[in-house]
Amino acid sequence: MVREFHSCFFAEPTRMSTLAAPAKLGNPGPLGLFGFGLTTCVLSAINAGLLPHEAVAAVVPLAFAFGGIAQIIAGAFEFKTGNTFGMVAFTSYGLFWWWFALLNWTIGAGWLKAPPAVAGGTVLLLWGIFTMLLWIVTFRLSKAVFSIFLLLTITFFLLAAGDFGMATGKLGGWFGLLTGADAMIVAFIEVLNTTANKVVIPLGDPIIQ
Repeated sequence: MVREFHSCFFAEPTRMSTLAAPAKLGNPGPLGLFGFGLTTCVLSAINAGLLPHEAVAAVVPLAFAFGGIAQIIAGAFEFKTGNTFGMVAFTSYGLFWWWFALLNWTIGAGWLKAPPAVAGGTVLLLWGIFTMLLWIVTFRLSKAVFSIFLLLTITFFLLAAGDFGMATGKLGGWFGLLTGADAMIVAFIEVLNTTANKVVIPLGDPIIQ
């Protein structure tokens, strides 16, 4: 019986190693970046004054679906691939969009009173600090990712200052447009490089190796 067991266990080693080979996983990063970037561009167009404030009604479902769910899915798959930074970033900003959507939905439905501007400014300020901490980490990532988090940090601080009465809200909207566009360009490059199976457009070496 022992001989039979060993014979079966080690039979067809080539076939068994092939079956045991892990499947190649897709890169969840572009999904998260597109979800973040597109939603950010639409909201930032409102903050910059390119769209009327009433257009927020179009952002709320977009924030739930693409800005929120898409990034949360991306974050979950980044966790599966062992990417701690991607997991923290995508999940966090996906939930940021859920916070934004829930805030505007509940206020619009009359379930909550609109908070004072300083309350929103405090939230944005804290998100700016959070983003700045992640930006420091990006010194060890590609320059493309570094640029996204640098622009996003500036955006949050400008929007927060605007809520504190410093008249920087519109400028924050313009920086938000740059941030969203940057994120979508980086997502496009990652999809292009992956599809071509080679580096067509480099994302830039890390500042700190």
